[in-house]
Order: sequence, then structure tokens, then C-alpha cells
Amino acid sequence: MTPMTAARTPTSADRPPLGLRERKKIKTREAIRTATYGLIKEQGYDATTIEQIADRAEVSPSTVFRYFPTKEDIVLTDEYDPILLEEVRARPADEPWPDTIRYVMREAVRTGVEEDEEVARLRTHLMVQVPAVRSRMMESMSVTGRMLCTAIGERTGRDPDSLEVRVYAMSLIGGLMETSLYWAENGHRDDFATLVDRTLEVLQHGLPQENP
Repeated sequence: MTPMTAARTPTSADRPPLGLRERKKIKTREAIRTATYGLIKEQGYDATTIEQIADRAEVSPSTVFRYFPTKEDIVLTDEYDPILLEEVRARPADEPWPDTIRYVMREAVRTGVEEDEEVARLRTHLMVQVPAVRSRMMESMSVTGRMLCTAIGERTGRDPDSLEVRVYAMSLIGGLMETSLYWAENGHRDDFATLVDRTLEVLQHGLPQENP
């Protein structure tokens, strides 16, 4: 999962249609997430229980746990990490790597934040306000980072387990997490796409000589 949530959902032209079973799984996950977000907005994170979530989503508590091992996972987990990697793989082979990352991140912002900004604001707010959510986010970063290492290796011909690739991938993931936290800590008043551009500039060129 990515801190800001998403990338474009592929169209039928991009991939074969999902089977009935997979569509039902996605529908169930979405129902659980929707129920969770609604309850959190109504009564807060700590007061929201798995039993309440299950009741509103019209599933059993065991079903909730089958899809999401913890309440924090409901807030943080999305369907988009594999799609994000597909976007990386779909870019032209001769495109410079920084341009690829910038394009994919802009697409992620456009679909993950701009198209559902209310959810993006809630998720990042919880990352700041709820230690358990932030801790779980840190744990999940390593999984996303390893997936990104694989994509970088495929695109650049480098060993995905090399120190350089691992450091770059985790720097990117960590930078995006800090961008999300900064956005929420400052009342979501900044344009998130602009913040992501600033993050990518720092990762590519280092600290600027003067404060922006």
C-alpha cells in the first residue's frame, strides 16, 4: 500500500475481466472499508469496533478478520500496490527512471487523492492522530518497498536485492509517507500533488540551497 493510496484502476482493455469470485472479494473489501470510514467519522477511531464494522457491512466479524487482520489494516490496505507496479512496467523502456517515477506518482495522486479526497484526508489524518495506524503503516512499508525493488530491477536491469536499489526504493516509500504526514499535520491546506513534486525533487537532487 501506498501512503497516499492509489493508482489508476485498469480498464478492461488493460487486463482480462475479473472472475465472479474475485469481484465478490473486492465488493466485500469495499463494503468493509466503507463501513469503517463511516463509523470512524461518526464516533472516532478508538470507539469503532470490529463487531460494529461487521454489522454495518453485513458480514460476520470473522469475515472482516479474514480480509483484514487488524483494524489498522482496514484503514491502510488498498488494492493499488500491484496496479502501481503495473504502471511502472507499462512505461516506455527508454524513459529515464526519474521521469517514470514522476509520471506514476502523479497518476497515483490524481486517482488516489483528487478523485476521493475525503478518504485520503481521513486516512492521512488517522496516520497522524492514531499511533497504532502509524505503526502499522511503518510495518507495511517494507512490503511495498520490496515490490518496488522488483519493479526497479526489471526496469533498470539492476539486482533488486542490491543495496543501491533497496536504499532508493525505501527512500521513495519513506518520502511519500512523510509527505502524507506533512499534508495532514498542516491541515491538508497544501496541494498534495505539489507536495509530491517537491518530495521527488529532494529525492532526485538532494536538499535545495534555500527553503521553498
